[in-house]
Amino acid sequence: MSAQATLAGQPLPPWKRAVIKVGSNLLAADGGGLTPRYAAALAAFIDASRADGRQVVLVSSGAVAAGRAMLRATAGEGHDLAARQALAALGQAPMIALWQSLVGQSVAQVLLAHDDVRNRRRYLNARATLRELLALGVLPVINENDTVSVDELKLGDNDNLAAIVAVLVDADLLLIASDVDALYNADPRRHPGAVPFARIASLTPQIMAMAGGSGSTVGTGGMRTKLQAAARAAAAGIPTALFSGRVESTVAALQRGVLHGTLVDAAGERMHARKHWLRHAPAAPGSIRIDDGAARALAGGGASLLPGGMTGADGEFHRGDLVEIRDAAGQVVARGLSQYSAAEVRRLAGHHSRDIETVLGYSYGHEVVHRDDMATLATYATPPQTVSG
Repeated sequence: MSAQATLAGQPLPPWKRAVIKVGSNLLAADGGGLTPRYAAALAAFIDASRADGRQVVLVSSGAVAAGRAMLRATAGEGHDLAARQALAALGQAPMIALWQSLVGQSVAQVLLAHDDVRNRRRYLNARATLRELLALGVLPVINENDTVSVDELKLGDNDNLAAIVAVLVDADLLLIASDVDALYNADPRRHPGAVPFARIASLTPQIMAMAGGSGSTVGTGGMRTKLQAAARAAAAGIPTALFSGRVESTVAALQRGVLHGTLVDAAGERMHARKHWLRHAPAAPGSIRIDDGAARALAGGGASLLPGGMTGADGEFHRGDLVEIRDAAGQVVARGLSQYSAAEVRRLAGHHSRDIETVLGYSYGHEVVHRDDMATLATYATPPQTVSG
């Protein structure tokens, strides 16, 4: 049963940056080696999106399947961890080569591990790298670093990895392409009368219970992991579109902003969800002190904290910590993720952004706290401007 035959097309939410996850069952069809059979249409969508001024990050499965196909005579099934790690290492190169042959832009491989998203410093490093790749017009192709991951420290399946990446890069939309064309109220392979869902406002326990296991011998995730990923993205204010990557007309419709599949709504407005976390999550014991000019700029919203507006730092905090930003009177103006440690902030205070590398010998960027990583406090009273003369 095809969702496209039973569901009218619906508009995709507006987006400028999206993460698309492509499953193994689309790249290694029928359990064999990599093939462009379905990937070509998805690559065309990525190219069309870039031509429209949009940015796409690709989370691609297929490395293990590619490695297994290359060593089918000697590799066996490769179910144990060491075998899968070896196959993943072998298959990464052909998987990246496939995408490079299909898209009209440069491709960069990015392998993420557990610590890259759990450790705030490495989290910021990963995000800065991905932002720079997107700014350069490069397509990041992301996968978990399976060759060094251990079971207890794995990020999980690539559906959930895609949701993590969507939050990491502040995406507007998560797209999950697989051989499943929608979420149904029952398994359509066993129940011909199963009804697909066009839109899900909230992923209730009843909705989650409808998800079955994987229908593929290649991939590791089924509909349940897709809904888990959608729930993770929804909590961050990011909607998720589930659709079939095997139906060329379905993929082509995405270029026109039309979805034939299931849309899972976000739990709230994207920036509101992030700002809420920044305002209420536990902060590091230290804080950054700023002058009144910087306080007025931050209170107005839309400004990043630059070194020139800082007067010092109190306590100790590390790069990537959530810190309070206080004005000359000690009032909290904002809270945000600091790109620099307390010791570095003290050295940079009052300097111009262009002097960061001269002062420190290195630079993590011109902003000490980027506006995307900052939430101003609604209760903050802007200091009055001093009028001279």
